[in-house]
Amino acid sequence: MVSRRAFLAGSGAVTAGGFGLLPGLTASANAADLTTGSGSRLLPVFNRPKRLDYGDVSKLSGGDQTLLTTLQGVVNRTQPELYFLYDTGTMSTPDAKWLADMHLPTKLYANPLDLVAKYRSRIRGAIVHDPDVPDSLNVATTLAGLENAVVADADQAKAHGLRIVKDLRGMFDADRVKTYRWQLDNLFPRVTQQLLAGLPPTMVVNVENVVWQEIARETRQIRDSSNRGTYDLDVSAELGKEAVYVRFADSFGDDGWGASVLSVSVKANGTEIAHFAPNTPEEAPYLFDGSHSSIGGEGNRFADGGNYWIYRIAPPAGTTSLVVTVEMWNQYLIAATDTAPTRIEPFPYFRDYVVATKALVSWLPPGGETGDLLIEHYAKYPPLAPYMGWFANDVSGEWDGVDLASQGGSPVIAADFYMNGTVHAGFTAPISDKVRPVRRITTPKNKVYVTLTFGEGDNIQYCQRRMRDIWDDPKRGEALANWTISPLLAETGPGLFSYFQRTATANDLLVCGPSGGGYTYPGSWPADQLTSYLKMSGDFMRRTGMDQVYAYNNRQNGQWVPFPEEIAKGYADYTPVKGIIQSWDGDPLLVRRGGLPVIGIWGAPGKAAEYKAALDAKIANWDGASPLFIAGGIGAWSWTPSDMAELAPMLGDPYELVLANTFFDLLNRVL
Repeated sequence: MVSRRAFLAGSGAVTAGGFGLLPGLTASANAADLTTGSGSRLLPVFNRPKRLDYGDVSKLSGGDQTLLTTLQGVVNRTQPELYFLYDTGTMSTPDAKWLADMHLPTKLYANPLDLVAKYRSRIRGAIVHDPDVPDSLNVATTLAGLENAVVADADQAKAHGLRIVKDLRGMFDADRVKTYRWQLDNLFPRVTQQLLAGLPPTMVVNVENVVWQEIARETRQIRDSSNRGTYDLDVSAELGKEAVYVRFADSFGDDGWGASVLSVSVKANGTEIAHFAPNTPEEAPYLFDGSHSSIGGEGNRFADGGNYWIYRIAPPAGTTSLVVTVEMWNQYLIAATDTAPTRIEPFPYFRDYVVATKALVSWLPPGGETGDLLIEHYAKYPPLAPYMGWFANDVSGEWDGVDLASQGGSPVIAADFYMNGTVHAGFTAPISDKVRPVRRITTPKNKVYVTLTFGEGDNIQYCQRRMRDIWDDPKRGEALANWTISPLLAETGPGLFSYFQRTATANDLLVCGPSGGGYTYPGSWPADQLTSYLKMSGDFMRRTGMDQVYAYNNRQNGQWVPFPEEIAKGYADYTPVKGIIQSWDGDPLLVRRGGLPVIGIWGAPGKAAEYKAALDAKIANWDGASPLFIAGGIGAWSWTPSDMAELAPMLGDPYELVLANTFFDLLNRVL
């Protein structure tokens, strides 16, 4: 799975006083009102929207977006009436397309902030967060849901004439664990038990009109560290202002293997002024923006695809020569500027859903003390209560975070960028429970049967945004392709699932994204709770007409573990699954477990020609005496149906491209 974007969370927060009920707040708010789900539902219920006021908020600050999304949560809890466009106001973006698809009466507000005045009578006022303590914004969001209020800073509250329900300024300091401990101890009894949320309190926003000067670029596609060496990066041309900003990125953004750095030293006029390794306290003063990068196995910092990181170096006055020396490898692209390229703003997304459902929202990286507190959160919720949002620390956060959630009996719904969730959850649309018939091949031939699958479908914000973009590619349907998708959209976005189902061509097959009803690692679940997860997954798969699954298991010693017999048998017993494509990074995996064929997914970098070359290399030792099966993964963030249409004609004899249902029908008979 491609790691999701993570944003700089800023410092933590801590209580300044006692642990009683906050002064001025009521204790009567129950968890869910109209959002209480029935026994047959996993997630809260929303009413169907009848008409929508909407506006383009793409140019607003994160603070103003947060004000509006929390207003949206209070208003839409009773009846969805507010909808926002987060990209642009044109009809070519996902938010605008989904709005048009609903065919509802709408009214456009040229200034979306005018909606605060229109709906002021629906809210009690504002919960004022502390701009100096980023995590206070999450506490404010939890309180906003409980108190029918919006989240604002003091200036916003004054500008919009909002009564301050609670002012969090000065209440917390820099200890994140104590902040969220206070929230858990004091607010948990009042929040919904149906879900818990994890959202970064802040995000990094690019500053417009920043001019970057390229310093160094690897022009070869190197993915094996063969260019590892020590590089002197002369950034003296950017001297003259307070600081120099140096960005490390990927020179080939469509295939991974971007810049990777193990050590950094800085010399000003020949004198060393800094020396540090990534992910150490010594690096911290210089790491201006590391939220789009990850830490590798050697302790190296790397950024693949469209990701990057930025160091800020403030040299002594009078410096005329500034050289950054790095131990570096792979496909680096280094640039520098003298202008601060980003700023920190509140993270506004998905807060409408959190407020409307009266959910508890935190931001707890899954390691150390914060990880221990996250475990306590899971322990307080009933089994199957989903964790909605995402985790800190990008790749390591994903693996460790999902593992902790699995151990706690919580499936994960990646939803941090799921926008207008209160509208999409309420808008109903027909979803067929009919399973796509198999294109049956009578007799398996001695061929290489290939099935290709777009990943990321568990991620409902991907389904809402990126998947809609590439799904609308006019060349979709020219090549056989499997599309992972979350069956939980049946409750979080029925209109979205219905659209993909209704507009799929005969060459598009929707398959269940990892690992069923929510992203999880079944091998990490408590044994007495896993059956409930599998039964729930089976229910959602039957409701959405899917009988194929792309799944993860847990990791041991840095490697994925194959499904054991008992877990595969659970899929066979409680879900309609006919075969499992398992996330895999070791030797070829092809087994029968629990009566089901299980095959590891295989992937290759680059686009069509390079992918085909890698396939050829993979089958080089195949003797042609029996069928060979390859489940190929397709990078959902970098590939499009046009790329698939380019690859498919290359897959002539001995290859045969098939959909996943045909693939597993054949594989089951061969095994």
